[in-house]
This record gives sequence, structure tokens and C-alpha cells, in this order.
Amino acid sequence: MASQSCVLVPILGDQLTRTLASLRGQTKDDTVILMMEVWDEATYVKHHKQKITLIFSAMRHFATELEDAGWSVDYVKLTDEDNAGSFTGEVARAVERHDPAKIRVVEAGEWRVQQAIEEWPDKFACEVEILPDDRFIATHAEFRDWADDRKHLTMEHFYRDMRRKTGLLMTEDGKPEGGDWNYDKDNREPPKDEMDPPPVPKFEPDDITREVMALVEEKFGDHFGSLETFEWPVTRDEAEKAVDAFFAERIEKFGPFQDAMVHGSDDMYHSMLSTSINLGLLDPVDLCKRAEQAYKDGRAPINSVEGFIRQIIGWREYIRGFYWLHMPGLESDNKLNAQRALPDFFWTGETDMRCLADCIRSTHENAHAHHIQRLMVLGNFCLLAGINPRDVQDWYLAVYADAYEWVELPNVSGMILYADGGNLATKPYAASGNYINKMSDYCKECSYSVSKKTGDGACPFNPLYWHFMDRHRDRLESNHRVGRIYSNWDRMDDEKKSDYLESAQKFLDTLTPADSSWARNE
Repeated sequence: MASQSCVLVPILGDQLTRTLASLRGQTKDDTVILMMEVWDEATYVKHHKQKITLIFSAMRHFATELEDAGWSVDYVKLTDEDNAGSFTGEVARAVERHDPAKIRVVEAGEWRVQQAIEEWPDKFACEVEILPDDRFIATHAEFRDWADDRKHLTMEHFYRDMRRKTGLLMTEDGKPEGGDWNYDKDNREPPKDEMDPPPVPKFEPDDITREVMALVEEKFGDHFGSLETFEWPVTRDEAEKAVDAFFAERIEKFGPFQDAMVHGSDDMYHSMLSTSINLGLLDPVDLCKRAEQAYKDGRAPINSVEGFIRQIIGWREYIRGFYWLHMPGLESDNKLNAQRALPDFFWTGETDMRCLADCIRSTHENAHAHHIQRLMVLGNFCLLAGINPRDVQDWYLAVYADAYEWVELPNVSGMILYADGGNLATKPYAASGNYINKMSDYCKECSYSVSKKTGDGACPFNPLYWHFMDRHRDRLESNHRVGRIYSNWDRMDDEKKSDYLESAQKFLDTLTPADSSWARNE
């Protein structure tokens, strides 16, 4: 047992960073690092098997690295006989074991975990120091100051501030590199026949990972997903190999084709680094600097590099700030009064809609789908069909390996479902089958016809789009980015409008609600 002078440093599963604020300034002689696999975190939604495996395996590897470096690590496995099942319960047991003078912890990424941590000073007799998570560029206070008195929290404006703060892609005289802040207009290419994305590095599970996989199959066998294709990086060294491959082989074409979708091509030119970033294995700013260097060296075009950097210091930072600004109310927002249950095919994949079936297949096999699949196929369907936000939030949080509530909830509630009424997105991202046809090859062999607007065999996205627009006219018509669409609706005769609405309703009536036990333990 350590002496009264020791400092207990709990490290959470998404804090696997050697330079974590709670470790800086600590000596190995007087520090006990506490790492905890707890039931509360593994089961508050029924996470994808690969997600649980990834986090537990990465934690165990990180603990081994710390021990090899000379740190004292108190590691609590899920199956330990006296596991208390919660972070607070395990910290209490660790306090009994080590009698620390202080607990030193970095703030949690998720609101509900942070609420528990903030109770620790009253629960434990020792000092509790809660440190800000400085792995992000913007502090909570900085984001609140930025948001204060703004009518619209436009991500682009925040992103430009982050560019100025970091100096990324900025000239010496303070101008954006290349003359423009944003090259999104160059990053909307549909798939091309000649595309041949190189394979993303895959990592064979080692003994530690295989042990975790066996645990997950035993304890979480009824959870969504398959472990047959588990090949995620679980250490910093593996994550760095994935980084090297992206910058060497895929960043050049990442930008133009980042929105493209191809049936059976799950990775395309995407970096596939979000799991490692969100675990703490990779430094996001360092990745942005490497992307910038690729542009300076002539190895990648500015539209690809700017798009990559914007996703990290723009969107990722903005989403985190937005989450903390609007919690806890964000999780209950439902401004469009969407009440339909999530269809069961989101869990089974059994649908004749080829786009949805492929995205759900990839999600089941890989715990991954790229951002346009999540937004404009899966999310678009949920928006148009009026799926209850809580069902959709649970699904996205459960099924994706990179999903933590701070990043998942604002994306689902604000960006996908417009459930916050437009605080995050300036318009609902609603689209008919035409968008999916333009940006993918899904429609070519689909059972439904994207060119058919209504009736039997019509792509369901087509009538669902107008059904959505019609039922939310009172809210959306005044939106300057949406309002003009209603002039198209008004030019249709009554029979055509009726065909759209009846076709949509006929399709909606065929949907079978998913059993709630898919997402949460009853």
C-alpha cells in the first residue's frame, strides 16, 4: 500500500495519452495510476462489440506501456470479483487501498461522467483536483465566450478563429493559405470508375486483444456487431502506422472524394483515425500539422488538407464546445416532435433499400460508416421518417467505435435531426433520392427506382422528402436556405401532392419498430 503522500490519478478510457494533464508534473515514486473497466460504461447503451473491445484492449495496452515506463498502475478488470461497476465505486475502493493525499483527474468528456466526478470532493476525505482537458484547442470558457451574444453559432466562423489561434494554413500576414478559408466546393466529387483506394492498414489482434474479444463475446454476446473483422489500432504505435499510411497513400484524394459512397467500399480515401484520436492515442493538432506539411511539400492539394484540418480543429472542436454549452437539455430536444420508433432494420440490416442496407452492413461488420453515410443516408432517413431523437441517439452512440456522447449527441440531435430547432445547423439536411444517386453507386442495382417519384417501386426517399417538407412547413418556410423549396411544392397540382404524401405514408406504415432491448438493457 502506498503512503499517505501518494497521488491517485484515475485515467478514463478515452484519456490514453502519455502527456495527459493529470500525469504532467507527477513523479513515478508517489503516483498510483488507476484504470477501470466498469459495467456502467460498457452497458449504459449496448455498445457494439468492436467498440467495447477497442476501448478495453487499448486501455490494457496503455496500462502495460505505463508499467513498462516505470509507473505504478492499479488496473481493475471488468471481471475482478469486487468490481464496483462504476467509476465512483472503483475510485472509492482505490482510496481504501492506497490512502492517497490527493486524487488528480482530468475532466470527463461526457456530461454524466463529469457530474459524478464533481461529487468526488464531497465523497472522499482527500483533496480532489479536477483538471481541464487541454488536449483540445478551445477551453469550455473560450467557447462560451465565443458563443455569447451570437444569434447563430456558425461553425465556419469558429473554425476561422481556430485557424488564427493555431496558425494552421495561415500566411505570415494573417491570411488563409491559398486565399480561401474553405475549399468545400472542391470536395464534392461523386465516385469515379477509375477510383482505386488503397487498403487501410489492419492490425491483427494480439494476445491482449484476443483475451478482450473472448470477454466481450462472453459478457456482451447479445450486443450488436461482429468481432470477426476486428482490426482497429489499439496502441499508439499501431495508430501511428495508420497515420503514416494515410499521409502516404490517401490524403491526396481524400478531399475530392470525401463525400462519395461506393457499395462495399467501406473506407474509401478516409483517414480512419477518429477512433485513435478519440481514445487519446493520437494528438489532433499534430495530425493537422502533418497534413499542413504534406501541402507545403507538394504531396497533397490544399482542398484535401484544408478539408482534413477543418474536420479536426473546426468541426470536432465546435461539436465539443456546443455539447457542453447545451447540456443537459440537448439530449431531450425534439423541436420537430418526431415520435416514430426506430425501424428494426437499423439493427438487422434487412431492407431492400440498397443504400441503407450497405451502410448498416458496414456498421455491423466494422463499427464504422463514413460521415456522409451517417448524415445523408442513415441520418437523412431518420430525419425524413420522423424517428424519435432518443432512439436515433442511442443507435448512433451504440454502433460506432468512435462514438462518445460529446461528439455523437450534437451531431445527431443538431446536425442530423434538427431536433434543437436550428441552434447547430442552419437548415435540416433533408434530401431526396437524387442526392444519394449523385454521390454513390447505390441506386444502380437497388430494388427501388430513384427516377420514380411516387407509387410502387419508387425510391422511398423521394416521397418521404416531400412528406417531411409538407408537415414542417410552418417551421421551415421562413428559413432562407429552405423557403424557396416550397415554391416548387406550390407549383404541383393537388393530385401530384397527394401522390407524394400517400406514397410516403404507405411506406411509413410498413416500418416495423425495433425492440428497445437492442439499444438498452430492459
